[in-house]
Amino acid sequence: MSVTEFRGPGLTESQWQQIQVLATTLDNRQLQWLSGFFAGIEFKAGDWGTHAPLLPTQQEIASSRQLTILYGSETGNSAALAASLAERARSEGLSPQLFDMADYKLRGLKDEQDLLLIASTYGEGDPPQPAANFFEFVESRKAPRLAGLRFAVLALGDSTYERYCEAGKRLDRRFEELGAIRLLPRVDCDVDYDEPASAWMTSVLGHIAKPASTAVPPSVAAKPHAIAGFDKRHPFAARILDNLVLSGRGSSKQTRHVEISLEGSGLAYEPGDCLGLMPSNDPALVEAVIGELGYDAAATVTVQDRPLRIQEALARHFEITALTPRFIEHWAEITGADVLRHLCDPASVEDRAAFMRGHHILDAIRRFPARGLDPQALIAGLRPLQPRLYSIASSLASAPDEAHLTVSTVRYELAGEPRSGVASGHLADRARPDEALPVYIHANPHFRLPGDDVPIIMVGAGTGVAPYRAFMQEREARGAGGRSWLVFGERNFRTDFLYQSEWLAMLSAGVLTRMDVAFSRDGRREGHDKVYVQHRLKEQAREVFAWLEEGACFYVCGDASHMAPDVHQALRSIIATQGGLGADATDDYLQRLQREHRYQRDVY
Repeated sequence: MSVTEFRGPGLTESQWQQIQVLATTLDNRQLQWLSGFFAGIEFKAGDWGTHAPLLPTQQEIASSRQLTILYGSETGNSAALAASLAERARSEGLSPQLFDMADYKLRGLKDEQDLLLIASTYGEGDPPQPAANFFEFVESRKAPRLAGLRFAVLALGDSTYERYCEAGKRLDRRFEELGAIRLLPRVDCDVDYDEPASAWMTSVLGHIAKPASTAVPPSVAAKPHAIAGFDKRHPFAARILDNLVLSGRGSSKQTRHVEISLEGSGLAYEPGDCLGLMPSNDPALVEAVIGELGYDAAATVTVQDRPLRIQEALARHFEITALTPRFIEHWAEITGADVLRHLCDPASVEDRAAFMRGHHILDAIRRFPARGLDPQALIAGLRPLQPRLYSIASSLASAPDEAHLTVSTVRYELAGEPRSGVASGHLADRARPDEALPVYIHANPHFRLPGDDVPIIMVGAGTGVAPYRAFMQEREARGAGGRSWLVFGERNFRTDFLYQSEWLAMLSAGVLTRMDVAFSRDGRREGHDKVYVQHRLKEQAREVFAWLEEGACFYVCGDASHMAPDVHQALRSIIATQGGLGADATDDYLQRLQREHRYQRDVY
């Protein structure tokens, strides 16, 4: 037991909390003085009378400490939670500072007192790209000792990934290593993060300070629940204007162009933003799950204190496709299946990952049946159905009251059966013109156009070209003079040159300065190696570097697992070779681009 964990004799819980809070604000010299101060009080205990000095209240101590909230966000969830936390802190009489990790001045970390961190995890355990510099600094030898700092971490992730919430775990470990004091244990949140995140906020603010008598209670200070606009929790029922196949006949995959009306919603967006879409599950899949478990489709379950038919609950409220560790554990308890129990063992990471790749929820139900199970017990193991985000492929300046999407239809086979992506399958198979789709705008502040006169290089593969269509529509409408260079990649020229006629028209009009293309499977057919966008960049290395030296912004949009890392390495190589720079200087150059918001990525 450490010194700070040992409560002295006769101290009440309130007194002990005050002492703990005060102790963490003092350096060694101040602690030594205070020790003598209390010794003096003890020596002259009878002489103080009614003038005995009073310790500051917990609220007075807390309000004198600086509270800072940092967030690292890829899709905006962490940012929204951080803003909510800051609002709640203000309602408790605190004065928090709120920063995106991308904009935080790293030299100020050594001076922080109370620090609350909210971080999402991107891909397989990586931090959000905008927060990369913050993580690099904190995990480096340059990071300062943080002996006087108190901190807490809220980690967001997706439990279908093995390195679940790893970015938050990394921060939690590192701040402890740097000597900071953990206010309360880290909380890891899955995609249905609302309730645990709210509970964490309540707990952590309670550890920092209790409301003063003059503070406005949270129930009064909080904004009214009435819907002032449409958002993730209250989407707008948007009408589909058009939904057509964009790829050509004979293409090896289907890409669709979907136009959605925002008329009457009051929703607005900027080029680079995303449209959040709330899909519904395939009715055939819903029926299959209900049939496997022997349910009556009219059976009732309770969802967020509301009674719903099991058919509606599975169609609109729960994820019933991808298998998750949560469902494996839940189904293991219900069925007692040895195979599932083995997969729940922390040592069975690889076996669990392989099982999840080869099975959906329906497959697990079929393989390990539990007929007669109460429908509510099934619901207890499912995650809420989550919205899907799509880069908006239009500009309001060009298409008022509309949002256009470029969607690749996900089709594949599993266990001998054809399967589809939840949202892309919905759009391809069931979203007809004039039908309604629940949507909202998801801001993407880390993917923005610069000033009209700034040159831009846009690199995109497949549907990653979507935001660049919005960029160019916006620049055309504004009469922007800055040069624009598009590097686009897809499989085949004949069938997959997305928006070909529009790009050619923009080139002809001078709106688009330059375009380079890479059709990977055309090269293979002709007996050559596959050519991707990173190869085109390297072929034009001198020009790419010249544009960067002239202040160009560099954008990447598309696949996070292969394309984005390959483009990053190509860009790094270009900077090193064309700039004659060593490894450290090249990294500094890239970091400067990021700090200046001239290297922006929207990858998925």
